[in-house]
Amino acid sequence: MLDAIFIFEIVGTIAFAISGAVTACQKQMDLFGVAFLGITTAVGGGIIRDLILGINPPTTFRYPIYLIFAIATTLVVFIPWVQKIIINNPIYYGRFMLITDSSGLGIFTVNGIAIAMSVTPGANYFLFAFVGIVTGVGGGVLRDVMAGDKPYIFIKHFYASASLIGAIVCVSSHIYFNNAISMSLGMITVIVLRLMAAHFRWSLPKSGVYLDNDKGYREDETEFN
Repeated sequence: MLDAIFIFEIVGTIAFAISGAVTACQKQMDLFGVAFLGITTAVGGGIIRDLILGINPPTTFRYPIYLIFAIATTLVVFIPWVQKIIINNPIYYGRFMLITDSSGLGIFTVNGIAIAMSVTPGANYFLFAFVGIVTGVGGGVLRDVMAGDKPYIFIKHFYASASLIGAIVCVSSHIYFNNAISMSLGMITVIVLRLMAAHFRWSLPKSGVYLDNDKGYREDETEFN
């Protein structure tokens, strides 16, 4: 089980690093910007998790294997012909990123919960679920903020919601099953929800009241995507 978790973590780290690096390339950042954004996306959620839990220094710096994979991935993405492959094959790139990113989100969510349970006394289920979600989506939020974009988990895609539901499944099933089974159930829930959301184009409803730059508040019908 531990070997499988490690493999999924590496896959998720690579997927998140690619996501951050590609975003940086689209923003025409230099090598340092591409590397920094890729690394932040890959390990940012774990660093936030450790800061919340009081793990100091964060695991990323004590066991830099994930950092090494993130750096190597961003350097590969920075190669011009690699960027051309990504640009010329958007469908295959999108499918690859969907599968690997969904796997990474699932494993990071449940891994965050497992770490929270191991260092926190008592059954603080709200904390466990919260830390799991932050571990899963924190790096992506940091990526979007640093790139000057609105965090896309707040405006589109059934992403953070999948992490939330998976975290609830993992935490609640832990009451009845051992750690391995509860983590597996939570991870599978996240992955399945993400894949189904992408296939059926699920999205949460958007606010029906928004600001007009010139006229102040403006009401509209609630939008469903």
